[in-house]
Amino acid sequence: MAISAKGAARRKARVRKALRARANGRPRLSVFRSDKNIYAQIIDDASGRTLAAASTLDKDVKSEVKNGSTTDAAARIGKLIAERGCQAGVSQVVFDRGSYIYHGRVKALADAAREGGLQF
Repeated sequence: MAISAKGAARRKARVRKALRARANGRPRLSVFRSDKNIYAQIIDDASGRTLAAASTLDKDVKSEVKNGSTTDAAARIGKLIAERGCQAGVSQVVFDRGSYIYHGRVKALADAAREGGLQF
């Protein structure tokens, strides 16, 4: 079943609205998933700044993972974003899955970020 861009945008807005309601000043861990890679950012919405970022295109990660579109690669990015978030002084975040369902690569990234020390 193909998902239209309009439906995905509507779902993303609905998820983001719910996050804003329960964020309580916490930064947002945003996930973007493409066909070949996965990206994660910790964003402070109050100041509009990115506090930490990680993706499968980072040089140190790219040499370790063969393919950026696997759950193993997503787990590696989850650990890396947790490590970089802790270095930036962030321990609690709110998880923004965007328009993606909490399954597969998105779930692997979230679980690895929790193991890495982020609380959400």
